[in-house]
Amino acid sequence: MAISLTLDLLAEIMPQAKTANIEKYVTALNEVLPTFEINTPLRIAHFVAQVAHESGYLNYNRENLNYSQKALRAVFGKYFPNDDVAGEYARQPEKIANRVYADRMGNGDEASGDGWRYRGRGLIQLTGKDNYTRCGEALGLDLTSNPDLVSDDATIAIQSACHYWQSCNLNSLADQDDLLKITKRINGGTNGLEDRTALLNRAKQFLEIA
Repeated sequence: MAISLTLDLLAEIMPQAKTANIEKYVTALNEVLPTFEINTPLRIAHFVAQVAHESGYLNYNRENLNYSQKALRAVFGKYFPNDDVAGEYARQPEKIANRVYADRMGNGDEASGDGWRYRGRGLIQLTGKDNYTRCGEALGLDLTSNPDLVSDDATIAIQSACHYWQSCNLNSLADQDDLLKITKRINGGTNGLEDRTALLNRAKQFLEIA
């Protein structure tokens, strides 16, 4: 029997989430998840836990690049090797994106504006021109020309997250209940592992997974 994610169930799993944000995504979750075979209690639990963490409990669907000088040095030290350079970019999200995402992931140089155009969007953030193109081709959408669809359309936001999930073969890891490997494939490390674990445990509890 298909599992239905209700407003109340999602609120139990992620009590930090605003009701309006859950309402925005609940229909799309129920429509889209089965099409990517995220259709067992364990797969759904892992997916919801990761998406909840990555999106700040469904609160963020665009990358926040409004960094201070100090934060730029700490987070993007490779691109801001000293305080003078960091100071020129601090609190200017568009300039920051164009610098840190230039000449990689299919993006053009800093002047091209691709870094900002293809900055992180969606519930598992899609970043870089190549990734927008690849995801769009898989979904039958022109996300290269219309990248804002990933953040502005709830269904496409869920679809893009599911496409990433599928492309990283995360259903098989969810079947193994391997939170650590799933987190590493999404995050590249283990940032937020404690929160992801807590969310997964709540998802298992309310989806009645033993």
